[in-house]
Amino acid sequence: MDYEANIWKLYVVRFFYNLIPAYVIERLFWEQKGMTIQLVVYTEIIFAITVVLLEVPTGIIADKWGRKKMIVLSALLECGMLLMLVFATEFWHFAVAIFLAGVARSASSGSENALLYDSLMQDGKQHHFEKYLGRLSACDLISAIIAALCGSYLANRYDLELNYWISIVSMMVALYVSMMLIEPTVKSTSEQPIKMREYLIASITFFRKCPDICLVVLSGMMIGATLSFMDEFWQLYLNRLEFPILYFGLFSAAMMILRLPGNFIVPLIKRRFRYRTILSCVTLVFAGGFFCISIVKDDIGLVAILLICLFSGVVEPLTTGYLHHRTESSMRATIDSFQSLGLNAILIFTGLGFGFFSSKFDVFGGFGFIALVSGFFWVYFNIMSKKHLKDEI
Repeated sequence: MDYEANIWKLYVVRFFYNLIPAYVIERLFWEQKGMTIQLVVYTEIIFAITVVLLEVPTGIIADKWGRKKMIVLSALLECGMLLMLVFATEFWHFAVAIFLAGVARSASSGSENALLYDSLMQDGKQHHFEKYLGRLSACDLISAIIAALCGSYLANRYDLELNYWISIVSMMVALYVSMMLIEPTVKSTSEQPIKMREYLIASITFFRKCPDICLVVLSGMMIGATLSFMDEFWQLYLNRLEFPILYFGLFSAAMMILRLPGNFIVPLIKRRFRYRTILSCVTLVFAGGFFCISIVKDDIGLVAILLICLFSGVVEPLTTGYLHHRTESSMRATIDSFQSLGLNAILIFTGLGFGFFSSKFDVFGGFGFIALVSGFFWVYFNIMSKKHLKDEI
């Protein structure tokens, strides 16, 4: 089997999966259809709850019945979600669409990373996982940059709905290529099939025995959750500053380009700095950056957004690599799914706070709440990392 071909196929899937020009004008499109910030937050909470409930079960299914099947299912559901948003006119339409997106995210999150790692392991290249994961993330960003630039240009000249139809076509290409993936052979330490309950117990036991992994993964969850609010609401922030929609694509491209260096330099910086130093630094930048965004309502706030994006690039390859290097193949997708589950659990609680403060002080108040959460976590992380990560480098 040519498992190495899975690498370029995953690159292509990721490229078209993220070639979605609808995202650059998503909040404006939703606002046109009557979706306030509070209602958008409710859909985000629906998304997070869906992922929390399904993340681990879909990870277990991926480990038992195949990662490829879950990746295909994810692309299919994303097609349905985009199509439904085109015709959405009421809140429940948006809620159902986001529910489909949550199921799609649950299906693909652990499956994709597990398929990548095991495909590399067939050729003895698993120690290069961070490098390939960084390149996979780069495919995300490059395609998203192209989509953002084209999407803002099209939105400035045509109806916003056109962006959604183009996005549907792109997702259909991702669906087709995902069907071409080859399922790697996974060696199991047991000849008997493992029941779902046993998977859950084994996963929880794994994390209880590895407090260092728990802390690294938790930091990835917190940083990822706070970054989600930036990704979801930067359009409204720019809109409040009367930033022309024609340049939304350029700003979005800048946000994503600044994440690229972090994706590529993780193999280098993890040899030169301790995990606790890197993650503490990133968390501090997030806390300070979100505080600046909430207080300063001018160009300095835009600089703070870009600074957050610059530091965020190292987080996913660093924390995911730390987890996968310490996980057996037979449970790789399941353990990875716990990371996404935790991230979305955090999104539920922070989303409530973000929505409340946004309803009182517009989007600026929501970002102020995120700054407060990031600051508290920075203190917690520094205290706990002295105990669990002091020898990691």
